[in-house]
Amino acid sequence: MNGLNNKRLTRREMLRKAAACAAGSLAAPLVIRGSALGADGATAPSERITIGSIGVGMMGRGHFQLLADDNDVQLVALSDVDTWRRDTMTATLQTIYGAKQPSGQFHGFKAYNDFRELLARDDIDAVVIATGERWHPAITVLAAEAGKDIYCEKPISLTIRQARTMVESVRRHNRVFQTGLQQRSTHEFLKAFEMVHAGLIGDVKTAYVSSTGVSGYQNLPAEPLPKGLEWEMWLGPCPWHPYNYQYHQTGPPKYVVPWSCNRAFGAGGLTSGTVHNLDSAHAGLQKDGQGPVEITPPGTNGEPRLIYKYADGTRIICSTQLIPGKHPIPEGWNPQTPINNFGVLFVGDRGWIHVERFGFLKCYPEYLLDTNYSKEHTITTHHRDWIDCIRTRRRPRADVEIGACSTILSHLGCIAFWTGRHLRWDPVKEEFIGDSQANGMRARATREPWSV
Repeated sequence: MNGLNNKRLTRREMLRKAAACAAGSLAAPLVIRGSALGADGATAPSERITIGSIGVGMMGRGHFQLLADDNDVQLVALSDVDTWRRDTMTATLQTIYGAKQPSGQFHGFKAYNDFRELLARDDIDAVVIATGERWHPAITVLAAEAGKDIYCEKPISLTIRQARTMVESVRRHNRVFQTGLQQRSTHEFLKAFEMVHAGLIGDVKTAYVSSTGVSGYQNLPAEPLPKGLEWEMWLGPCPWHPYNYQYHQTGPPKYVVPWSCNRAFGAGGLTSGTVHNLDSAHAGLQKDGQGPVEITPPGTNGEPRLIYKYADGTRIICSTQLIPGKHPIPEGWNPQTPINNFGVLFVGDRGWIHVERFGFLKCYPEYLLDTNYSKEHTITTHHRDWIDCIRTRRRPRADVEIGACSTILSHLGCIAFWTGRHLRWDPVKEEFIGDSQANGMRARATREPWSV
């Protein structure tokens, strides 16, 4: 924090000295644009948070363009191992920022192939990490050591051990870390959480989440390496695999996480998508910082779906639909209704709440939606929450501990699938009880120099 303040103070002093010097040397009055001084509600350049973006694929491009339109921050650098992506997003930023300049041009930006060059700059306050999860742990640790605050996409890690290392590093260096679990910052989910917490549907011991499966190891055939792609840096900590288009598409990205089809790079839908729903279930059930004590994969102990069970009897059930005869059907629920893709169904002893993105919120009894159950609160976007916390040094809604907890929950489900058996878990020690094979899956070897 002190280093951040010192950098901003230096920039403010330089602006004042430059203005004073110019005023003393010119006979004509010096005109300074109001935005340069922070007039008319604009943030003065000396007060903007400077950001570097690492990884500008499909998700990274979204973060990049959103932040480029935010007058509270200044994008100053990006890093990507794909030349097309570097050049395209640099041109995009020059267009956006250039439109705000009297000359119509902007050149105060630099793109790198190696993210370490970006992290070495002392004029960057924070970074957005939107690479694949194979890179998240190493970049996070190096960014924290470099004194950068961090926004990191989900899942935050490729393994359970890596998630814990990331928490320790962020805490050690006192960094602000926001995980890309943005459902915690949307109106419909915040309202659903408050309704559950207020007891409007009674005692809630079950949450159903829409879920997808896991990936296996693949050995896809080698294809010609596209020009402008640094494949060794793309692989990073992972075992060497030949380039294949299914892992990384050159040109405009067509998929969000294509690499997740191979367990060497990701764990599949359970970590890339279902992690959002598991995180929302945790938020509603007030299980942040906790973990299950049992994980049962489908087809084991007569269970049709993946189930997490907690010490107090609470259950999170991964299912796209409630099936009569296999699931208890709560009053007012139509069994033909699917649990929405990025959705959660909270079931209490006096009703239920079904929530999903884009404003979807239904409940039973229906009148509960009109209940005055809480005081007014201001909802900010996920990025705004992060930016505000960088200034105040508070922990954001999806702090690193929350990101780790939800990511670990996803990994537990993956390990249950891969072993094919009922597992017992110690959430305090973060180890499986009496299962050496499962414990061996909590970590994996990484290529040097990227181990954390």
